[in-house]
Amino acid sequence: MLTLVCATTAAPLQAADKPEPPKASTALPGVSLLGELEMPALQRKRQIRVYLPPGYANSGKRYPVLYMHDGQNLFDEATAYAGEWKVDETLDALAREGKLELIVVGIDNGQEKRMTELNAWDNARIGKGEGRQYTDFIVKVLKPYVDGKYRTLPGREHTAIMGSSMGGLASHYALVQYPEVFSKAGVFSPAYWTAEPVYKFVTAKPTPKDARLYFLMGEKEGPEMVSGVKKMAKVVGGTGHPAANSVLRIVPGAEHNEKFWAGELREALLWMYAPEANKVASSK
Repeated sequence: MLTLVCATTAAPLQAADKPEPPKASTALPGVSLLGELEMPALQRKRQIRVYLPPGYANSGKRYPVLYMHDGQNLFDEATAYAGEWKVDETLDALAREGKLELIVVGIDNGQEKRMTELNAWDNARIGKGEGRQYTDFIVKVLKPYVDGKYRTLPGREHTAIMGSSMGGLASHYALVQYPEVFSKAGVFSPAYWTAEPVYKFVTAKPTPKDARLYFLMGEKEGPEMVSGVKKMAKVVGGTGHPAANSVLRIVPGAEHNEKFWAGELREALLWMYAPEANKVASSK
């Protein structure tokens, strides 16, 4: 049952007898395909999607950057499985309100490779973990490329990573493994049950005290999922991480799906990027 829960963001299997008709694109004008980049350590390529805030072309400004997993599900119903996160709609609205402007870089999942790419640890049921190589790709290949191509604010204080389920696990791992690159992580519905060593890893390598961690879980995602995020929040607190720089939000009645994550995205981003949000508001 848990395997099904955590696989909801993987690509769907098409019915053998009657494939579904293609969906119309819902991506807004700020979204584009960056193209496929080589993942050297994994010897495969990956499609990258980019969202640019309204006015990017004419502003001359530099922007904070958010890296997100499961890129197919972020911006477009036509490519999403079980609905999209509405990242572009949410951020366009925040920009119009003068509250937050971001560049978002979406990394498409590896479909049948998703469960191993997003896990830095081996799992007897899932397979050999490839998360270290996947995270190295983000840090050593993708981020330098994005920083060279777009007007980014490349420092760690402006750089975040976010994902759900296996992507939540991967985001937390990235923050801990590369604290000099990321200063904030959106850890939505993390699948900690797939990676028992993660608790010792976080204990042994505490994140910088200024790092911001936003933990989110739905009450109906399953006892193992809920207990896992509660355990991790306790572990993080036990390392001496300031309570003001972490959030644990467990939403009554919420289930493991894109609709839930989309509905929570706005408040999570405003909290994660609070200094940036305040800067944008004060400049209006």
